Order: sequence, then C-alpha cells, then structure tokens
Amino acid sequence: MHINPEKQKERDNYKLMIGSIIPRPIAFITSKSEEGIVNAAPFSYFNIVTSNPPMISVSIQRKDGVSKDTARNILNDKQFVVHIVSKSIVEEMNKTAANLAYNESELDMTSLTLEDSQVVDVPTIKEAKIAMECTLEHHVTLGKDDSAVDHIIGKIVNFNIEDELVDNFRINAEKLEPISRLAGQNYSELGRIFELERPQ
Repeated sequence: MHINPEKQKERDNYKLMIGSIIPRPIAFITSKSEEGIVNAAPFSYFNIVTSNPPMISVSIQRKDGVSKDTARNILNDKQFVVHIVSKSIVEEMNKTAANLAYNESELDMTSLTLEDSQVVDVPTIKEAKIAMECTLEHHVTLGKDDSAVDHIIGKIVNFNIEDELVDNFRINAEKLEPISRLAGQNYSELGRIFELERPQ
C-alpha cells in the first residue's frame, strides 16, 4: 500500500502517524497565564533536541487556528515545566486533557499538588518523579491557517529528579515507570528492556 498524504484528509494522515510513530513520550507541561493561573496539559509530540545545551521540543496543535493555552502562556511568559508521566500520575494527568476556558486551571480537577520550582517562576507538580524547568529558546509556527502548529524549543535550566531514580546520572527506567502514548485512547507501560552493543 502506498499513500500520498497530499491526496487525503489531515485526519487520515494524523491516524497513520500516531499509529506508526509509537511509543511517544508525554510532556506533561505546566505554564502560567498573565493572570497567574497555572495551566497543566499533556502533549505527545515531544522529544530531545540536544544535550549541549540541554533542549527539548514540543509541538502544540492550534485549535481552529488559535494557539492553545499552553503555547500562549509559554510565548508570553517565556518559561514552563515539563514533567515525565509515570504510572503513578497517569490517571490524574488524563484529567487535565479536558477542554477548559482560558481562565480555568485543569489542576483543580485533580489531586495533584504544586510546589515552587528552583529556577523558573512556573510551579512544578510535586508528584512527578522527573520535572525539567525550561525557558523558551525558540518558537516556530509550522503549517498555516487552521492547521498551524506552535513548535516550542525549550532550554532546560534545572532538573528535578527523585533521588532513587539516579545512579551516576543514569536514570533507572524501571523505577521511573514511564507511560507512553499510542494511538486513540491507548497508552503503554515500559516493556521488556534488552541491550544491543553498538558496532565499533
């Protein structure tokens, strides 16, 4: 089967991509509005950009051409926090995917709690095992009109990591219990871990 993405609907391309590019890590992002309201939302178009300096990227699809709360907050405030989703918080994270008005906080619908971050002015979710405090490094608008996307590149200015997860700067994935995104309403836990030696 060969499919030309330009000859089909955007939603069909979307389904092919989120079903093929799996598993995807989830960026559970807190950001703050001009009024000081803390927004929390999960995004699975998320990955590493570089480790020197440490940067991550997240793409946030606009709705009817309008930037989502998270993107608006980041562009205005220039800072945000990315939390890695573990099994222990996935149910609460899912509650924040609801569509609320701009002046409402998704965190009010959860049992999650906030604590002050070390560097940025946006709070960190206390229950997250790993959180990365970020400042906005770069913003690019991809696509156009109603299909536009806010592509955010953030520079990590502080890592917040539970002590038990780290040994010589290596993260114990089994203790982290990361959750990844699949297609539809499906998620995945960490499966079998195996090692392959890289060729010399």
